[in-house]
Amino acid sequence: MRELQTSVEQFLYRKAELCDRQDWDAYLALFDENAEFHIPQWDSEHVYTTDPKREMSMVYYSARAGLEDRVFRIRTGKSAACTPMPRTLHLINNVRVEELADSELEVKAKWVTHYYRFGLAEYFFGEVSYRLKPAGTSWAITRKHVLVLNDKINSVLDFYHV
Repeated sequence: MRELQTSVEQFLYRKAELCDRQDWDAYLALFDENAEFHIPQWDSEHVYTTDPKREMSMVYYSARAGLEDRVFRIRTGKSAACTPMPRTLHLINNVRVEELADSELEVKAKWVTHYYRFGLAEYFFGEVSYRLKPAGTSWAITRKHVLVLNDKINSVLDFYHV
């Protein structure tokens, strides 16, 4: 079990580093082409939305193509919300791994992302759960579900913040 835990942690650390470096091609390659990416909206103080097709979400992509489109808009300057891109530092901890059927994993973790933009240093924090499947000697993300626990969001919130 320790080898599996280490393998998953190293995968998540690499994902964070690729995002911080804005190495978008390598970052996107970590996601399965059918990967779902979801950041739900809070419905009340302790209840968040669960059905992205019927309820509001902060971010929802039903497949990796949504992330690819977002990266395309960032790269081509067609996203005013990302100009200039913030500098980010992703921190991940409390990683818990549960083995599922077909060699898939359910992974839960806590996270904090510090970012700097327009002379201000801020942060987002929360919880994340991943569904991972084996991919060669590593893993591929088939689902990423992120809870942002900040009470106030003072800037743009995008995939690279979480």
